Amino acid sequence: MTTSLAIAEKITTLRQVKEKLGLTLSEDSQFFTEWIVDLPALSEAEQTRLAQVRQNYLYQISYGTLLEETVKMVVLSPVLELAGFYQAPYRFQTEVSVEIEAQGDNEEILRGRIDVLVLLGRLWIVLIESKKTTFDVELAIPQTLAYMAVHPNPEQPLYGMITNGSSFLFVKTLGKQYGTSDLFATRSQHLNNLSAVLRILKHLGNIITES
Repeated sequence: MTTSLAIAEKITTLRQVKEKLGLTLSEDSQFFTEWIVDLPALSEAEQTRLAQVRQNYLYQISYGTLLEETVKMVVLSPVLELAGFYQAPYRFQTEVSVEIEAQGDNEEILRGRIDVLVLLGRLWIVLIESKKTTFDVELAIPQTLAYMAVHPNPEQPLYGMITNGSSFLFVKTLGKQYGTSDLFATRSQHLNNLSAVLRILKHLGNIITES
C-alpha cells in the first residue's frame, strides 16, 4: 500500500504521531484490556513447543544478534503457527518495508527494516530486522501507528504486535486514541512472557474473526 508506506516513512516519533495523525495515548486503564483479560489457556503441547522456541532463540543469540530472516524462522513463525494464523479463516497481506535508522556508538548510523503483515485487515504483525544491532521495539511504534491510522474504518478497534525477536509489544488504536501493553521478553522463563504472547495473539485472533 503506497499511501501507508509514505506516511510511515515520514512519521518516526510519537510526537509526530500526535501532530500529524492526531493520535494520543489513552490514559484510560480500561482502553486496552484485551492483552490482559479473557486470555485462553495453553495446552501442555503448546507450552512445550514455546519452551523449545525459547531454547532455540537462546542458542542462536549466543552467537550474536539475530539477523535477517533468522528472527522470522526461529521466533516469529513458530508463534504465528501456534496461534493458528496460517490456517483458515486467517489470511495475511504483506506490506512493503520501511527503513529505520538509529544512532549508535561513535556516531555510527545503524539501519534496520520494518516488515509488516496485516491479518484480515485488523491485526498488524510488525517485524524489526537489522544487520547491525537489535532495534528496540519502541522505534517501531510510530510507524506501526502510522500504518494502522490509514485503515478505512478507524472507529473499529485495530491491533498490532511489534517484535524484534527478543521482545514483543502489543498496541491498539480506536478512533484517535492508542494504547500499549507491557513488554514481553523471549528470554524470560516466566509464564507471563512468551506464553502470554501466544495467549494474547490467540485472543486477538478470536476478536477479529468474531467481529
